Amino acid sequence: MSTTIGLKLDDETRNRLQRLGEARDRSPHWLMKTAITQFLDREERIEQERLEDEARWQRWVETGAHIDHDEMTAWLDGLAARADDPSGQQGSPTAGRRYRA
Repeated sequence: MSTTIGLKLDDETRNRLQRLGEARDRSPHWLMKTAITQFLDREERIEQERLEDEARWQRWVETGAHIDHDEMTAWLDGLAARADDPSGQQGSPTAGRRYRA
């Protein structure tokens, strides 16, 4: 189902929309609909990330579980070494990883 929504634009914005539509062989309606869809997709992703960050923070507040800097550096070094080894014979980069509470 589609619904019509009115949108007031100043003359300059309306003219820009018209010029871009002509240059792209698209209607101003198509440009506005595409712009709104892209905006909503981006903002919904940002909101989802914010909610995930809040959940992670809450888990940390409740448990105190974390990986310290030295452990993270060692893990990243292991990943780099594994990526540099063409045989792929090095151990799992997460082996020995432990969380501290």
